Amino acid sequence: MASPFFTISLDFELFWGVYDVASVESYGPKILGGRKAIPVILSLFKKYNIHATWGTVAMASFENKKELMNYLPEIRPVYAMSNIDPYGHLKNVGKNESEDPYHFGYSLLQKIIAVDGMEIGSHSFSHFFCLEENNKQAFRADLEAAAESFRRLEIETKALIFCRNQYDNSDLQTAKDLGFTSFRGNEAHYLYKPRQSKQPLTVRGGRLVDAYINIAGNNCSSPKEDIEGLINIPSSRFLRPYSNNKYLEMLRLQRIKSSMLNAAKTGKGFHLWWHPHNFGSNLYKNMAFLTSILNYYRVLNVEYGMDSLNMSEISDRFLNSQ
Repeated sequence: MASPFFTISLDFELFWGVYDVASVESYGPKILGGRKAIPVILSLFKKYNIHATWGTVAMASFENKKELMNYLPEIRPVYAMSNIDPYGHLKNVGKNESEDPYHFGYSLLQKIIAVDGMEIGSHSFSHFFCLEENNKQAFRADLEAAAESFRRLEIETKALIFCRNQYDNSDLQTAKDLGFTSFRGNEAHYLYKPRQSKQPLTVRGGRLVDAYINIAGNNCSSPKEDIEGLINIPSSRFLRPYSNNKYLEMLRLQRIKSSMLNAAKTGKGFHLWWHPHNFGSNLYKNMAFLTSILNYYRVLNVEYGMDSLNMSEISDRFLNSQ
């Protein structure tokens, strides 16, 4: 039986992840709360020896707008809905991180890099939406611009996290062609298949219920090669924010722990993911919940040999076992 693993991936995107659905006025406090959460999360990861992948929007990796503008790709996406165009949004971006902490996260990225076991993955250059329009050439150009942006920091990204979990087979081939070795796939159940951003209420409602009651299975993460050399490390569970309901929180924790135990017993993985800004409100309640998960991981590590690995460590293990 394969060794079980526990992996965490975080979508580090700041306001680039929500500019199409929210305003700085309405959502800005959660972005700032997410900034405060990152050092606390890192401290907890160090305490529990957790390895994690931070899928970073390259636009958020800069110190200032002048530098950012030097890395824009020549080929850019054309979206039918103007509100999802990140380049149109640039007019709302400030000069630097101190003036505009909603869009620039260079200092936070440096804190992440400084912690052992942390991997910087790519979350595209511009928080790219792969399924909104036919922008395949623009997607390649976007990933290339992201790679150049990260190279200025001496970072080579090997793990890819698709924005809004949107992708198709052609996008996977592009990722493989550009040197990625792993990506975070979606859960196998119908509720989680890749879709455009506007999703049916039945799907959104089903996902919400599934966070508390098992309707979609354990979703243990079984790495596989969807394309030769590119390892799919599927998500198991999105870590929803604290709900302020003790009964629901008990159900949510039990749902996660049950799947973790199943992964440990069957030699599979459990892949947990969220955005730092999901901890932007109720930081200490969210951290207490995460601590409960990590305490349970420690139990499974002792009893079943479950390892904490980032995405590239998982893909390396998988490819070396072939």
